[in-house]
Amino acid sequence: MGDFTLELNDDQQSVREWIHGFAADVMRPAAAEWDEREETPWPIIQEAAKIGLYSLDFYAQQFFDPTGLGIPMTMEELFWGDAGIALSIVGTGLAAVGVLANGTEEQIGTWVPQMYGDVNDVKVAAFCSSEPDAGSDVAAMRTRAVYDEATGEWVLNGTKTWATNGGIANVHVVVAVVDPELGSKGHASFIVPPGTPGLSQGQKFKKHGIRASHTAEVVLEDCRIPGDCLLGGKDKLDERLARARERAKAGEGERVKNAAMATFEASRPAVGAMAVGTARAAYEYALEYATSREQFGRPIIDNQGVAFQLADMRTQIDAARLLVWRASWMATAGRPFTSAEGSMSKLFASETAKKVTAQAIQILGGNGYTREYPVERMHRDSAIYTIFEGTSEIQRLVIARTLSGLPIR
Repeated sequence: MGDFTLELNDDQQSVREWIHGFAADVMRPAAAEWDEREETPWPIIQEAAKIGLYSLDFYAQQFFDPTGLGIPMTMEELFWGDAGIALSIVGTGLAAVGVLANGTEEQIGTWVPQMYGDVNDVKVAAFCSSEPDAGSDVAAMRTRAVYDEATGEWVLNGTKTWATNGGIANVHVVVAVVDPELGSKGHASFIVPPGTPGLSQGQKFKKHGIRASHTAEVVLEDCRIPGDCLLGGKDKLDERLARARERAKAGEGERVKNAAMATFEASRPAVGAMAVGTARAAYEYALEYATSREQFGRPIIDNQGVAFQLADMRTQIDAARLLVWRASWMATAGRPFTSAEGSMSKLFASETAKKVTAQAIQILGGNGYTREYPVERMHRDSAIYTIFEGTSEIQRLVIARTLSGLPIR
């Protein structure tokens, strides 16, 4: 027999138990309060920083886990604790992934540490891609970046929306258009350093769920940044744009890597793991409720209508986790997503979270519909997984195009 296993090793189990303890003891007791306040839970982030859970070192260790399971394991446990608080803790990671996916070693070493700050001065970062008229359609992006030859600076103008930590971040990673004629192939990512004039926070959104996570517009008005804040460097960008122009002239349809898409491709299994965590939390609460709640003189789980729902919920959660783990392992092992496995994991896990949390409310009945019980919040939180970092419809489109090789519209 081979060495195939689905068991976490001793180190991974130890880390999971450590994160689970923080989620249970620190996050869950505070979840309802910060959901009602709709504010960034800085004290919770501070506590996470004190124990090393909110730090570059910790996420680097998990990112480089040779099995690929470090990040999804971390996400599942944190989002089991509470999705809104968890997103405030891990939201910086999307900006960090943007730098890791597109930046040079010097840029990674310079900017990623500044995204987290330190125990005594905690910071957050923001990844800014979506725009009012360009969400799923990244080719419709209008934020422009123009190179000023005289000063060696890039000048950014435009408005970003749905930015986690937007406006309150120490470091913003902004995706902008450098060559409008190339569509999505003419995009690049930029670092906007702390305190840069011309960057401001626009509207802060009052959301249906994940309300402890700050989401806002980011406005860029003649925002000047140093030339070396272009991720990957100008020489690399010029070479990539030249190749794209040559292909366009030749009428070739070969896909050129897009800066925003590189970030989303790397993060989709992690989003799937977030959804698994929320779904598992709702399932576990519903299971405990069903075994203790009595109607007609017996626990409600004795009724097949309830028991079968719980059976389906657990089956779907486990299936979602396996898809997430497969995609995470493939990414770490350098295996290409030939069947869009990353999108598959995000699609199935996010749809599972919406379904399972809704079933949890049904099992709790009237209690489940009130804010006195957490499944109502979990259901509100779960809706975002089918929307951000690629809607379920976009995931299906990516999967279909990958399987068929055709430009399905």
